[in-house]
Amino acid sequence: MTDNENRKEHIEAQLKELPRQPGVYLMKDETGMIIYVGKAKSLRSRVRSYFRKNDQTYKTRMLVKYIDDFDYILTDTEVEAFILEANLIKKHQPKFNIRLKDDKTYPYIKVTKNVDFPRVFKTRIVKNDGAKYFGPFADVDAIYKTLDVIKDIFKLRSCKKELKADDPEDRPCLNYHIDKCLGPCIGAVSKEDYHELIDQVCLFLSGRQEELKQQVEEKMKEAAAERNFEKAARFRDALEAFAKLSESQKVMTDKNIDQDVVALVQGEKDNACAQLLLVRNGRLIGQEYFILQGTEEETAAETMASFLQQYYEQAAGIPDELLLNTEINYQELLAERLADVKGKKVSIQYPQKGDKKKMLEMAERNAEQNLKKEDIRSKYEKQRTSGAVEKLGEILGMENAPYHIEGFDISNIQGTDSVASMVVFKNGRPSKQDYRRFKIKTVEGPDDFSSMKEVVERRYARLLREDRELPDLILIDGGKGQLNAAYEILELLGIEDLPIIGLAKREEEIFKPGESDPITLPHHTPTLQLLQRVRDEAHRFAVSYHRKLRSRRLTHSMLDEIPGVGETRRNALLQHFGSLAKIREAKIWQLKEVDGISGKTARKIYDYLRENMRAY
Repeated sequence: MTDNENRKEHIEAQLKELPRQPGVYLMKDETGMIIYVGKAKSLRSRVRSYFRKNDQTYKTRMLVKYIDDFDYILTDTEVEAFILEANLIKKHQPKFNIRLKDDKTYPYIKVTKNVDFPRVFKTRIVKNDGAKYFGPFADVDAIYKTLDVIKDIFKLRSCKKELKADDPEDRPCLNYHIDKCLGPCIGAVSKEDYHELIDQVCLFLSGRQEELKQQVEEKMKEAAAERNFEKAARFRDALEAFAKLSESQKVMTDKNIDQDVVALVQGEKDNACAQLLLVRNGRLIGQEYFILQGTEEETAAETMASFLQQYYEQAAGIPDELLLNTEINYQELLAERLADVKGKKVSIQYPQKGDKKKMLEMAERNAEQNLKKEDIRSKYEKQRTSGAVEKLGEILGMENAPYHIEGFDISNIQGTDSVASMVVFKNGRPSKQDYRRFKIKTVEGPDDFSSMKEVVERRYARLLREDRELPDLILIDGGKGQLNAAYEILELLGIEDLPIIGLAKREEEIFKPGESDPITLPHHTPTLQLLQRVRDEAHRFAVSYHRKLRSRRLTHSMLDEIPGVGETRRNALLQHFGSLAKIREAKIWQLKEVDGISGKTARKIYDYLRENMRAY
């Protein structure tokens, strides 16, 4: 029986056992990679339909062609399947799904409400940690501008210290002295007053500035009545800032409701743009756009539904009204999910006239413009990545383009803590999960040539031993000397045909083994810039590792010099605080919290680090 017949028999057996319950199904290729995620009211009917229909679309036929196996997850309801599908698409980014481009990188604004003196900052990781999140945002600059406004209005702390209301510090930082921070670290503002400000920040980020303005006016009057004029002045300054901010926001409607206006525009390629206008209390407070991939042969209704499903599973706020320029599939499921999150019904509308229609037209114009920008960006990205790779292959006279490049660099200072780095670029882009770093084991002193020999031998002897794929091209940071050292090892390993080059920094000359004359390329060419990116990334990775090892050595050395601190206590301190800098910042009572550290030893550590740290 052939592999294809085995595959069909296996799938047929699976199809017979499918339950008639709601759930999510995951289609996999022959490598086990998830290539499509779908939801179903009845898994049996939906999954079987992929293998029974004669009128499948081209995209479905291609999907089925790649399916080698499938799995499924049962849920109690169709809404649960709706939620799970969005989360799995976000996690796996399957090839055949409509998906938000680079979804995992969208940033949020985080408010750590669960501490004495909360912080407000940008993050890309959302956790169930008691904090409040606002976003996601496609425009990072918009986040920084928002944070700047918040700092100016509310004068919140920007430090990362863990502050306790019952343990104020002795001295504030510079921001307090220049009136950029209220000084919670020294107890200049109470925990209760600070949390009042944080509640106002959350209203501000939710777009409810009219409600916030009323609250601030009331608190200003209360503070003035209590003759707390400093506090009243802070509220007065905030009101002035709100007034300026309101002037810059476009009034869209006189209704006191929150609206998300979403327009979808499909591109000529396998992409589309969903433009989102955020209207809060009738004012346009911001906009975001999201590029969607995998939209080829999909209807606008399916594409819009997929976007909304994925976006609102990660969005930090749900509006009262959702205005769309195209009808969607699964509207009832989406409405039920939004209402569940918001706690009340969310109206989904398709305006055909009036102010709401004008808002949609405005969103459509922006979506069309952003698709044009994306096309320009894609052309540029292709030129500097895959295009540069193909051109590099031609210049080096290679039979195939070097889609897999491995770059090496050595780092040491006067021969100490010698390390090497290896970075990997695939199709012109960094593949950071494949990076490797090496401690030099067999070389003493600053000998870059011998160090390069060691690391090249360790890398490729292992690949050969494990019968793993070799790269298309090796790039050595350096000129003829480093290149010849590496090539000598390839000859010993019997893989001298593996393409290898050196890139010398001074003139950016490209050297090949056995050729005396270097290849020189104009500095503005994408091909040379690609090699420079590989070389510079290898250098950065090597230097960062070297600094880490050197810092660890100095840290151990300094802690070992403290009377009463041996290996056990040193390791306990580092495990508890994480770094020498954190140990130095710790107070005596904090040092005493470490296992094995008595009050007397804590005092010795505290005094020693303050007396001797400057020497390091």
